Amino acid sequence: MIKDASNGSRSVHLNPVQPTVEPTLNASSTLFGRPDYTVTAAMPTNTLKTRHKIGSKGADRKGAGRASASKGWTERDAGGLQILQADALTKIPWLIHGFSTRPGGASGLAGEKVLNLGFAEWDTKENVLENRRRFQSAIGADSFTLIALKQIHSDVIHLFEDFPAEPCRGDASATNRSGLLLAVQTADCVPILLADLKRRAIAAVHAGWRGTLQRIVAKTIGKMQMQFGSRPADMLAAIGPSIGGCCYEVGTEVASEFRSQFSNASDWFDELRTGDEPNPLQWLNMAPPGHQPPPKNVLLDLRKANRAQLLDAGLREQNIIVSDLCTACRRDLLFSHRKEAGTTGRLLSVIGIKYSGLSSRNNR
Repeated sequence: MIKDASNGSRSVHLNPVQPTVEPTLNASSTLFGRPDYTVTAAMPTNTLKTRHKIGSKGADRKGAGRASASKGWTERDAGGLQILQADALTKIPWLIHGFSTRPGGASGLAGEKVLNLGFAEWDTKENVLENRRRFQSAIGADSFTLIALKQIHSDVIHLFEDFPAEPCRGDASATNRSGLLLAVQTADCVPILLADLKRRAIAAVHAGWRGTLQRIVAKTIGKMQMQFGSRPADMLAAIGPSIGGCCYEVGTEVASEFRSQFSNASDWFDELRTGDEPNPLQWLNMAPPGHQPPPKNVLLDLRKANRAQLLDAGLREQNIIVSDLCTACRRDLLFSHRKEAGTTGRLLSVIGIKYSGLSSRNNR
């Protein structure tokens, strides 16, 4: 085994294929004392604009009457599940991919059956494994080996030539080998799937605000360039459902971090405040010096930030497909850690290279 972290090393596993081994989800480490999945979510401030290309069966309590699939995306029913797919990726004959949704599955949560695809304390291992089996079957990936990382909100990237002997810690994976189904788990963070059309290489990226701040998607593209000879102009990127700029509230210290790293950070916030701005009217709150109330939080659009990083890395604008489904707004269809106070499921976003001769019938 050759190890590879995001600082320049590489993790290539040559072990024989084994059954999926997956750790229980743990809380991430904190920065500024706040883990990614405990940031308070704001109430939606704008209307979600979606187009229902293939009709859903109707939304339940939180999304009644709303469309499910955005422009450039298709929602299809398969095996009793609702699967989201990016049309541009579906057209690639050697590729298989899918973004899971909430309905269906074997797990019970708040009186409903849900497709929870991540191990959690409130769910059983048997339920999660059954849900994963159903999901893989629904996208036509029964014979694929699922590789799910132990995500740590980092910029660590793993390159796989075979199934790892044990779970790897990191937030992005890449391969050019068939039969491996790369996966990222999300419940608000941004899932990004990458495909190099010329070199037949793929990647799956998990980008929370920490990963976005560390440019994990740009670094993943850099790894693909070094390992596979990929060219950004030949790549497609699908940014899946995540919490939107309408709902993702972060502290001004996070805004300050972004401003220090990106010259265009103001484009990703509703109002770029760092908490250091003077307040000429602070005398109105009657608080003595040093006892002023903390600055108000700001709204961050992680999808827009990652799209900008993809463009900066050299991807063509028309090759970047972004879902406008917000996990916080659409709890009828998706999971949101923030909106559901931590007790919720996990979505899976997966991508794989088909074996030679594998029929594409399940992708049509």
